[in-house]
Amino acid sequence: MIDARPSRPVVGILWMLVSGLLFVFVNTGVKFLGPRVPAPEAAFLRYALGLVLLIPTIRPILAARITARQWRMIGFRGALHATGVALWFFAMARIPIADVTAINYISPIFVAIGAAIFLGEKLAARRIVAVVIGLIGALVILRPGLREIEPGHTMMVIAAMVFAASYMFAKRLSDELPPMVVVALLSMSVALALAPVALMQWVTPDLTTLAVLFAVACVATTGHYTMTRALQAAPISVTQPVTFLQLLWAVLLGYFVFGEAVDPYVILGGGMIIAAVSFIAWRESKVKRDGMKVPPPQATKL
Repeated sequence: MIDARPSRPVVGILWMLVSGLLFVFVNTGVKFLGPRVPAPEAAFLRYALGLVLLIPTIRPILAARITARQWRMIGFRGALHATGVALWFFAMARIPIADVTAINYISPIFVAIGAAIFLGEKLAARRIVAVVIGLIGALVILRPGLREIEPGHTMMVIAAMVFAASYMFAKRLSDELPPMVVVALLSMSVALALAPVALMQWVTPDLTTLAVLFAVACVATTGHYTMTRALQAAPISVTQPVTFLQLLWAVLLGYFVFGEAVDPYVILGGGMIIAAVSFIAWRESKVKRDGMKVPPPQATKL
């Protein structure tokens, strides 16, 4: 069904630009903390501290009349997403911020593959070519055999796969429940799933750690809101290319703030991935096909 709302491309681009800058701030906070606390604990604190922001959603959740099947999907998605977030925190503390950002772009590629395998969506020749280009872009970033693959790189690739699976569950749940309820229950289920793992290797955080993680929770929530506004204002084919700027911000941030070298292969590979994702989104917008839509990279993450 065609959306009757008028498209406002400039507004959509500006909202997505703000969203990208907010998620760069999230990356900065997590990178600043580094391995100060174990990754599962940092991820747990990010979601637990953010629960205070979800108080207004209690009434919509109680009114949603969630079925047992939906609760199972919510729980399974929470466990999946908790795994991905913990892996993302692990990677962010150990590899350059630009590498994490570029590899995260693979998630929408995995969504397209998963939609074809598990949801029966058709993969036309053009989409197959775009998916292959995206995967080649990932290989350009990692360069297996030409350099040592750090554990952080491996964990981030796995995180991208897990985030893609989580998004597919989110798409199914969003067809049945209000989006606000889906987002709120994700935060709650992730906090619950991470709690026992965090407690097993708990390190008492200092006030700085708590303050940074609470700021990360607030900014991430705001980033998802501005991203939603962007997608409401303009088609994803318009707003998707703006997400490439997040890689530019990450490279500049890593170089000037954290003293990380600029890796041209990361920029090249990230550019190939985002071009592939943008092409898929453009094709889907053009043919106005119902079904799974390729999400912006941020939509699959925090």
